[in-house]
Amino acid sequence: MQFQPVYHDGEIFLPKIELNMACNQSIGIITDLKRKQILMNQLLDHSQYYIFRAQQNEYAQLTVEELITFLINVTERNDRATMLLDYFALKEERKIKIKNLSPSKRMYVTLLRVYFAHQPTLVLEEPYFYLEEQDRRQFKRILDDLSKQMQILILTSNLEDALISCDAIYRLNELGLHPLDIRDTEETKQDVQDNNQANISLQKINTKRNGKVILFNPPEIDFIESVNGSILVHVDGEHYDCTLTLTELEQRLANFGFFRCHRSYLVNLQKVREIITWTKNSYSLRLNTGKELVVPLSRSKLQELKVLLNL
Repeated sequence: MQFQPVYHDGEIFLPKIELNMACNQSIGIITDLKRKQILMNQLLDHSQYYIFRAQQNEYAQLTVEELITFLINVTERNDRATMLLDYFALKEERKIKIKNLSPSKRMYVTLLRVYFAHQPTLVLEEPYFYLEEQDRRQFKRILDDLSKQMQILILTSNLEDALISCDAIYRLNELGLHPLDIRDTEETKQDVQDNNQANISLQKINTKRNGKVILFNPPEIDFIESVNGSILVHVDGEHYDCTLTLTELEQRLANFGFFRCHRSYLVNLQKVREIITWTKNSYSLRLNTGKELVVPLSRSKLQELKVLLNL
């Protein structure tokens, strides 16, 4: 799967991307709305991809059973509607018109169109975003079954949605396409303990999200903050829990250009764009992250920062 580069104001906005998707693999790409739409549009003219866009409309006047029957007929499948209603867990809703379903159930029914796709690759935009927990579990089960015979690419802005079904996850932003190092918590627990005990140079910061251990390279991190006793690692507009203290992180990240700008904040100086002076004794740091992010700068740390930056 290939994506051609896109430029904006003379600068690269979307790099050339080549995804080598193995058979029966699910891949997730986390990115913003504009890049997501560009990726979707570049795939539209390829017959081997089935494209599902977020908020795609469905036949609202049909009942659930009528829609399933219609999809069976137009795709010339041998399935029986009664069997699929049971498989989709929709027996209780079979006589309800789609327009009268709850928003989550209506989206779930709309997503079922992917089950009837004949293309070898499914490309889904935000498939879990509008689903409540029960419908998420049902659709995950269906995607897991489909992944045994198809390739699946999920485009989303939410890491948790990508974690639900994807074997591999990438982040696409102004820095390009980068894989996330994600492992099951139990599988990495011993590795993390060994790394903490060994006297080695730290190359990754381990965080937790949705039952997974997520490892970040220090340059990926925007800043780290302490909130009510919890340590949050901020990366590209999202935050992740970390079990290390801010002091421990400060020591480990010192060689990667991180600075303790406030008693509750540790900032990546490579991401700092501007020092803001609010009053004589009030300062902040504006970050160059593609989002409007500002972190506090203690008055006592201002002079130290100036020395570091040769100001």
